Amino acid sequence: MNEAVGIWSHALAATVFVALALWQLRSPDRAPVQLALAGAFAGTAIWALMAAIADPGAAEALAAESLRNLAWLGWGFALVRDGARDSRRTAITLLYGVVALVMLAELAVTLAAGVAPTAAAGTELLLAALWLRLPVTIGALVLVQNLYSAADPEGRAGPGLPLIALGALWSYDLHLYAIAALDRGWAAMLLDLRGIVVLLAAPVFALALRRSDRRTLRLSRTVAFQFLSLIGITLYVALMAMATVGLDRIGGDYARLIQTGFVFATTLAALAILPSDRVRAWCKVQLAKHFFQHRYDYRTEWLRFTETIGAPAVDAVPLGERAIHAVADLTDSPAGLLFTPDESGHLIVQAAWRWGPTGGEPLAPELAETITRSGRILALDTDPAELPAWLVGDGRAWALVPLIHFDRLAGAILLARPPVARALDWEDFDLLRIVGRQLASYLSEARSQEALSTAQRFDEFNRRFAFILHDIKNLVSQLALLARNAERHADNPAFRADMIETLNESAGRMSDLLDRLSRHDRTRAEDPRPIAALALVSDIARRCRADPPIAVSGDPMLLLMADPVRLEQALRHLLQNALDASPAGEPVTISVHRRGLDGVIDIVDHGPGMSSEFMRTRLFRPFASTKAGGFGIGAYEARSLIATMGGRIEVESHVGQGSRFTLVLPRAGMEQAA
Repeated sequence: MNEAVGIWSHALAATVFVALALWQLRSPDRAPVQLALAGAFAGTAIWALMAAIADPGAAEALAAESLRNLAWLGWGFALVRDGARDSRRTAITLLYGVVALVMLAELAVTLAAGVAPTAAAGTELLLAALWLRLPVTIGALVLVQNLYSAADPEGRAGPGLPLIALGALWSYDLHLYAIAALDRGWAAMLLDLRGIVVLLAAPVFALALRRSDRRTLRLSRTVAFQFLSLIGITLYVALMAMATVGLDRIGGDYARLIQTGFVFATTLAALAILPSDRVRAWCKVQLAKHFFQHRYDYRTEWLRFTETIGAPAVDAVPLGERAIHAVADLTDSPAGLLFTPDESGHLIVQAAWRWGPTGGEPLAPELAETITRSGRILALDTDPAELPAWLVGDGRAWALVPLIHFDRLAGAILLARPPVARALDWEDFDLLRIVGRQLASYLSEARSQEALSTAQRFDEFNRRFAFILHDIKNLVSQLALLARNAERHADNPAFRADMIETLNESAGRMSDLLDRLSRHDRTRAEDPRPIAALALVSDIARRCRADPPIAVSGDPMLLLMADPVRLEQALRHLLQNALDASPAGEPVTISVHRRGLDGVIDIVDHGPGMSSEFMRTRLFRPFASTKAGGFGIGAYEARSLIATMGGRIEVESHVGQGSRFTLVLPRAGMEQAA
């Protein structure tokens, strides 16, 4: 039953693929790709016919199958030749030629099996050919995948369908060959069912013929490198298989020992050579030299450069090291140094990447001026420069890349020699020059950010000092008032006790001011909590001992949600401003009352008042004041402190009529203050 299925399915497949070949030949487009596809259809038809006439596992059918695979390989080659306009045709021909040679070798072994003098010899040759088919099929599948991924995505409606169908056919063949190689014989059912698999693929090929058959291929460096690796692996496996078969023939009683030693030695040699950085670098150089018109895949290199230089500083890798790494990757340099100019014009080592210990002597200012003026990349082998003795003795210095930003030298990167020595060419110079300018902008921006951060720290210190200076001014005024009163009331015991209390309080406040001035101050403001507003205001007014006096009134049950330290500081600022603005004998009034869901503290003076223009544009700006010798800090800091507690300050003032500052804070309810 299986044999009948095999015969009829292969015969029907031959008929269908003959029709597909004729259909393709009738197409008005007689481009090489279309002709190659017609040839592949014809080769498939011949193979299917031979499989139907003879046994599918016979030498004749297997030879026809090899010709079919060569025809499909030719179609893939035509696709690449049709689309890869930027690649070098000789190199591509060589690339496909190697694969074709392996297929021809397998075909030769298969044909030799058909004319072997004995059945046993023919069987052994067919088994050897079978082992050759495994790497050939794997290579063909990788080629199909690369052809599909290398094509323009807009063209997937054309050869994309034949590639998918071809991949399915060769995948089935791979499983068939693997099982046959392990069992040292064909699986009859799988061999007969292959005709049905080919028949199922035929509609996919037919559907492709109804669509556009043009698809542009771009052979990328990654695809080419993978393909070269595949060819190397295929050749290695093929040579290993042929060598082991030959050793089995000539080894006699020691054949197994000789085969084991050969496999062990060649595998050990491959493991020692292939992982080498030098070998990989040599392969990349040869690939770029012989397969592509340009040394660099600029899109890939730029994406990699951007990813390296723009990545966050993982594991605390500084920007300087990432900059060296990004440039070194372009030329496969194993190490590098970043030099930056100092105040004297020397170029000093700022960062190192895989370089190891460096000397302390910088690059001369004359060299910095030269590369700044010319903007040239110095190839140190052909364009020697004055380098420090520690660099000359090291011998790794290969190229010096200036980093120029708006005609100013932001630094220079010294690259170590790549594993495969070569001279820099125009492509290296162009790419390194552009990358150098891009890196210069990164480094300049980083330095600007660092300078801005430093300026912000100084600004924060100056801001803190300005606030504290304002508080010191108030303390000085209070102590000066105490000193004047001491001349008149020094003999009064009550005054002396009050003076001691005032001095202790002033000393404590000065200590607090010094703590706030310190950059290492770790104090944190308290979270808002219920505060008895009238009690706090009365205590502040009592300690001020002002002249004119301070009149306090309001609701003793009103509780505000506030931080007592920040609220007291804000009240002192506004109260001191009110006292300074009030004429002699005119009291300053403070009232505490409710306003809806908020609590309100009003501070009213009868001073000269403020204009609406001053209140709108200058009142809450630092360093703006209506008082002679004033710092203009109190109102600004008071508003900031109240805002941090979720409140606000309202101002009402008229020239010649005094001012009212209203602190509005959330109420805490009727509970008792903590």
